[in-house]
Amino acid sequence: MNHKTESIEKIKAYYHKDQTGLSQKQVKFSRESYGSNEFSEAKKEGIFKKIGHHLLEIMNIILLTVAVFSSYLAFIGDGNYTKTAVILIIVSINVVMAIFQESRAENALSALKKLSSPTSTVIRDGKTQTIPSSELVCGDLIKLTAGVQVGADIRLLSSSSLQIDESSLTGESEPIEKDAKAVISQEVPLGDQINMVFSGTNVLNGTAEGIVVAVGNQSQMGQIASLLEEQVKGKTPLQKRIDTLAKRLAFIAFGAGAIIFFINILYGNIPLVDNLMTAAVLGVAAVPETLPVIVTLSLIYGVENMAHRRAIIRNIPAVETLGNATVIASDKTGTLTQNQMSIQKFWLHGHQVYEHGHITDAETRFIEQFILASNASAHFNKEEENWEVLGDPTEAAILRFAIDKEIYPFKHEAKRIIEIPFDSKRKKMTVVLPYGEKYLVLTKGAFDRLAPDNLPEAFDIHDQFAESALRVLALSHKIVDNLPSDLEKLEENQTFLGIVGMIDPPRPESKQAVTEARRAGIKPIMITGDHALTAKAIAYELDIYRENDQVVDGIRLSHMTDEELKENIEKISVYARVSPEDKLRIVKTWQEKGQIVAMTGDGVNDAPSLRAADVGTAMGITGTEVAKSASDIVLADDNFETIVGAVREGRRVYTNIKKTIYYLLSANVAEIMTMLIGAIIGWGLPFTGIQLLYINVLADGIPGFGLSREKADKEIMERPPIGVTESLFSRGVGKRIAVCSTAFIITVLSGFAIGRFLEVGGMVGSHQLGQTMAFIVLTLASTINVFNARSNESILKMGLLSNRMVFGTTLLSLSITAVFTQVPFLMNVLEIVPMTGYHWLIAIGLSLVSVLVIELTKAILRKQGKPFIQ
Repeated sequence: MNHKTESIEKIKAYYHKDQTGLSQKQVKFSRESYGSNEFSEAKKEGIFKKIGHHLLEIMNIILLTVAVFSSYLAFIGDGNYTKTAVILIIVSINVVMAIFQESRAENALSALKKLSSPTSTVIRDGKTQTIPSSELVCGDLIKLTAGVQVGADIRLLSSSSLQIDESSLTGESEPIEKDAKAVISQEVPLGDQINMVFSGTNVLNGTAEGIVVAVGNQSQMGQIASLLEEQVKGKTPLQKRIDTLAKRLAFIAFGAGAIIFFINILYGNIPLVDNLMTAAVLGVAAVPETLPVIVTLSLIYGVENMAHRRAIIRNIPAVETLGNATVIASDKTGTLTQNQMSIQKFWLHGHQVYEHGHITDAETRFIEQFILASNASAHFNKEEENWEVLGDPTEAAILRFAIDKEIYPFKHEAKRIIEIPFDSKRKKMTVVLPYGEKYLVLTKGAFDRLAPDNLPEAFDIHDQFAESALRVLALSHKIVDNLPSDLEKLEENQTFLGIVGMIDPPRPESKQAVTEARRAGIKPIMITGDHALTAKAIAYELDIYRENDQVVDGIRLSHMTDEELKENIEKISVYARVSPEDKLRIVKTWQEKGQIVAMTGDGVNDAPSLRAADVGTAMGITGTEVAKSASDIVLADDNFETIVGAVREGRRVYTNIKKTIYYLLSANVAEIMTMLIGAIIGWGLPFTGIQLLYINVLADGIPGFGLSREKADKEIMERPPIGVTESLFSRGVGKRIAVCSTAFIITVLSGFAIGRFLEVGGMVGSHQLGQTMAFIVLTLASTINVFNARSNESILKMGLLSNRMVFGTTLLSLSITAVFTQVPFLMNVLEIVPMTGYHWLIAIGLSLVSVLVIELTKAILRKQGKPFIQ
């Protein structure tokens, strides 16, 4: 049954309803037929199953493999299990973080369940009684009064001045005036179903009676709970890229290890056990073990920076994902707008339309009379030195305007003698004030209830205001000698004074933020529960809506097929009066088109789409706990500008991760290739297993941590977003790795050949001396390469101290290398031998060659207008 369109008589008959309410037998039957008033919840996965699931992630498998081999090496070697412990800690951190992120789904549903009203007043067996809302059933006769929370979906039977706060469902903060007698003959959005009230909303004013028509999962709140539970957040694009990278590295590394194993068998110059260990060590050492840690540190540092920008990160990987967003779907009220009604224009009969500037005496009196007919109040806060305004949003807007124009407080503020309060049926209110020996009657309300038919100019001005999506409020008055016994006569034969037009205006910074988003290649769209005309006007002013764009409301959207929506979605910039299902559908359609979607919201109705979006962003001030629990990011200031600022930070994080990958893999590729080339040409292996582990963990691992602190390039918001299918090697990163690793390979093999075959400084060459030279060259080259990885600018231009963490960690790494290459005991651990001063000079010179090669490459790319890393 469609409860909003059916007549009250049919609904009563359907539920066998009379004034005595349900009997206990009917309650039992209804609960069996329609279910209980509770949300169903899927069975939770056990903690051990969760741990096992995450241990099978590809990166964790590789790290555990590394841990096993490093543990075995320690067992047969020096007994140092430090590396094993570090790797196991990394795996533990990865698993704990993943499980913590998954728990957000359970938290969101728990927060939603808390919205259920604890008690409701019903009539059963002819008696009025208060019961837990969880015991409500379909067919219950329920009473509503101001201050209560609605416990189920209800079709109104009668109502008196009923106002409901539906912001948790619609996202719009304006109270909804309900009318039990309203006839709805067609499908309308949730916010326009004025003969219905819904579970989880709040009664602000008035009284009502109604029939419970939906409970539990069938209610609007229950349907949202079901949608929320169905949404499973997949891996972020970065996580998918890291997984792909890990698989490729594992394949290459272990493949290279197998090739070397068979080459050594062919040459027959290494014992079988040593050969197996060499191949195994190459396989695990060629994987950048510090990469997961550096990625995590980059994300955590991004979390800290975003917190300073008033964006609180709940899901750490969302930092990077937001940076690559291609669509930002934003709520209107409070995010793009000020969430505060403001007078834009007003018209006093006989005057020009006022828009800005000086206000005349007559206009001043007009505004004063509007305030006299209002119930909003203001007081001056001495501590903060500002006015605080309380009351209905439209009345508060008039009062704030008066304060801004310095015409409030009045010198003589008369006390009311009579007030006829606002009524949703009459749509106006009237006050009577003393006026000398007479009485001043002021009536404020809807234009159509006050405007006289013989004043066409007023209708023209009203239409102009309406076309600008302004909310119009009219004022009329009269002066009487005596007060009539019938108060309704006070509102007759009044003189029309004029109208004010108001709107919730855009935030001053929103337009600039939209401009920056568009420049960054991001499409902004507006999704709101407000009316289409109002939404379009704000979107047009902010440059979200452009000529030839489309505005679609919930009804039109519901009639569009999935294919039609997919075909037209890039043309739609504004969605109005949409349901939770609509929002979810919009997000998923964009994702099906390969876009990364950031979604903002504050209400319960936003929770499913916040969960489904690549980055769900909840409002910190106006947002419900349900929305916050379902989100990845919470905006502490509810500001669209904060989202765009967070996008910049996310791009910085992602770029730094790519810089880290370039930095680490340049050495890893060089290690694999030099080992292969050395084995193939018969020179033997240029490195031992322990030397490779040292380079990966200490030589370039330590300085790599500093890259997480690198500042964003100036042009970072000028680049298009990273596509979903783009790899970590896109936009030239793979080519840069090839250039750098080639320089490493040539210089390392040169050092190896000099140490192995030539007599230098009176020292005869040997295989171990060659390995020592190769080790020193790659260690120094890979360590100082961090300065090349920092920026597209020259090392000389950006300065060594502009990133103090990189400078400090590089000095630390070089210092550790100096100790390991000079202390005999540590030299034995690394399996290196002493070198002459000439060997050192040659090794240092070769290590600097790669720096010069990269500097030259950067210079060439800058001339071509191409960044080194982007």
